[in-house]
Amino acid sequence: MPQSAAITVEKLSKTYQVSEREGGFSAAVRSFFKRTYRDVRAVDTVSFQIEPSEVVGFLGPNGAGKTTTLKMLSGLLHPTGGQARVLGYTPWELKREYLSSMTLVMGQRNRLSWDIPAADSFLLNQAIYRLPDADFKRTLAELDELLDLKEIIKKPVRNLSLGERMKCELAAGLLHRPKVLFLDEPTIGLDITAQVRIREFLKEYNRRSGATILLTSHYMADVTALCERVIIIHQGKLKYDGGLNDLARKIAPFKLIGVRLGDSAAHDLSRYGKPAQADEESEMSFIEVRADQVTLVTARLLADLPVHDITITDPPIESVIEQAFNG
Repeated sequence: MPQSAAITVEKLSKTYQVSEREGGFSAAVRSFFKRTYRDVRAVDTVSFQIEPSEVVGFLGPNGAGKTTTLKMLSGLLHPTGGQARVLGYTPWELKREYLSSMTLVMGQRNRLSWDIPAADSFLLNQAIYRLPDADFKRTLAELDELLDLKEIIKKPVRNLSLGERMKCELAAGLLHRPKVLFLDEPTIGLDITAQVRIREFLKEYNRRSGATILLTSHYMADVTALCERVIIIHQGKLKYDGGLNDLARKIAPFKLIGVRLGDSAAHDLSRYGKPAQADEESEMSFIEVRADQVTLVTARLLADLPVHDITITDPPIESVIEQAFNG
């Protein structure tokens, strides 16, 4: 395998055996003596490579295999087949040097002790990773500068808001200065302000540390703010690996034309393109048009209708990803 990449995955697979039975008392009794199983392939021969310092979005619908892949790459799960190397290590061998070089932060899992201040959990992490006092204090000071932790780490974790807890979760995962970050939904459930703060932090942390980041999220704002490249998996299989802009051109080669009309009369925009979302604040109505037809359709709109304002934009990345999942 190439050693220059931070992460190299080759035909990685994970299959689970799942028991199943029909409903009812008789079926329950029969299953007590003889269970029926079926194989569920959560990850199916996935291959990709990530270079040092890259921030890559790892996307897919629920059940696509994203979290399973991250758990294999962080060493929590052993694969059914295939290979992976992260920083030159095989993750599931769980070597101490590897565990000290990576972190896995899951937005839906709590790694901090619930009844004590986050500061005490930080001290526990210092002991686990055998961090010298000077290094620990320097890193904590830097994280405090980026995340504004000073006051919140003194409170019991149960008393923190979700956004405050997520800041502490990230800090706990970064005290040992990992070179690779696996982030599974780090902004899930947060309000808009907290999401923006976490994105800004991750962007700045990547700039300062050069850490490689593999990020899953259902919030496309996370992906567009942080990632130039995305990997899409669906039903365990790799569907796309490339740039965000390339994805839009490849899978959704259309544009959105928005118009604000100068009179109150109703006009049938479906004659010009497929109706899309409206923007009530700007009073614009949008239509979806093939990219190679934009100039022609725009000219027709201006000639036929009382257009006060017109704009041409790319489709929302959510729409692009949806087409990738269903393609």
